[in-house]
Amino acid sequence: MIYDTIIIGAGPAGLTAAIYASRYFLSALVIGEKLGGTMSDAHRIENYPGFESISGMELANKMLEQAKSLSAQFVFSSVKRIQRTEKGIFKITTGLTKEEHVFQAHSIIIASGMKRRVLGIQGEKKLLGKGVSYCSTCDAAFFKDKTVAVIGGANAATMSAVHLSQYARKVYLIYRKDRLRGEPTWNKRAVDNDKVKVIFNTNITEIKGENVVKGVELDKEFNGKKELTLDGVFIEIGHLPIKEMAVQLGLELSKKGFIKVDANKKTNIPGVLAAGDITDRKDDFRQVVTAVSDGAIAAKSAFDLKTKKDKITQPDIDYR
Repeated sequence: MIYDTIIIGAGPAGLTAAIYASRYFLSALVIGEKLGGTMSDAHRIENYPGFESISGMELANKMLEQAKSLSAQFVFSSVKRIQRTEKGIFKITTGLTKEEHVFQAHSIIIASGMKRRVLGIQGEKKLLGKGVSYCSTCDAAFFKDKTVAVIGGANAATMSAVHLSQYARKVYLIYRKDRLRGEPTWNKRAVDNDKVKVIFNTNITEIKGENVVKGVELDKEFNGKKELTLDGVFIEIGHLPIKEMAVQLGLELSKKGFIKVDANKKTNIPGVLAAGDITDRKDDFRQVVTAVSDGAIAAKSAFDLKTKKDKITQPDIDYR
C-alpha cells in the first residue's frame, strides 16, 4: 500500500504527528529505532502540561498507546534509504539486519531528533558499558553506593547528577565552564544536594581502567591531584542532529546541520516535512512541548497536501 504519510522518528514530535495524522484520517506509519527518542532517557519530566511529574518512557508509552488507538501503525527499525520517484512517491527502505523492507508514502515527516554527543577521549569507547554510560535513567541502579562523575553542565547533566545521587555514594558534576547553564530549578537541586560536588572550569582528558572504569584524568588539579578515582562516568554534553536522511534527500540545512522549515514545517522539497529537535530553531529551545507542537503542525500540513492533491473537501469534524 501507499501510505498518506510516513513519519520517521518515534520521539514526541513523531508520536504527536501520528496522533494528529490519524485524527485527520490519514493512513500513517511511524518508523523509528527507539520509542520516545531522547525523551525516554529522562528519569523525570516536570514541565510537560498535565503531569506534575512523569518519566520520559512513561510519557512515550502513553503517546504510543494513543496513536495506536487511532489506527497509526508502527515499525521499529532503522531507515537505510529514502528515494523520491518521478511520480512524487517516497520509498523508504528499512532494516536493522540484512533483511530489508520498503514502504511508500505520498509525504514524509522527518522527526529523527538528535543523537548524543561524545567526548572523543581515550578510554571512552573502550569502557562503554563497563562504567561509561550516556544514560543515567538506564544505568543508575548499577552504581549503588559507588562513586561516579557526570560530565556536562546543562539540564541533562544536572538531572543525571540528582538522579544518580539516589543510588551512588558520591557524585561529581564536572563542567568546563564557571557556572551551570541548565534550568534554575535543576541547577539548585544539584548544587544543594549533599551527595553532589560540582567541579567547575575543568575537563576530563582520559577515562582510566582496563576492564572497568577506575577513574578519570583531569586537565587541572582538584584537591591537589589531576586524577579522580571513580566507578562510573556519565557523559551528558549535549546532542547532534541526526541529519543523514536530510542529506540523502538534499534538504536545506542550517550551518549546524538542522533542517530548515517554514512556519508550516515544510522543507525545500515538496512533500517533505520536518518536526521536532531536528529542525532549525532561532531560539535553540528544544523541549518535549515544542516537539509536540511541531508534530501537530507537520501532520496538519500533510493533511493539507493530501487535500490539495486529491481536491477533496475537509471533513466536517472537530479536530481538537
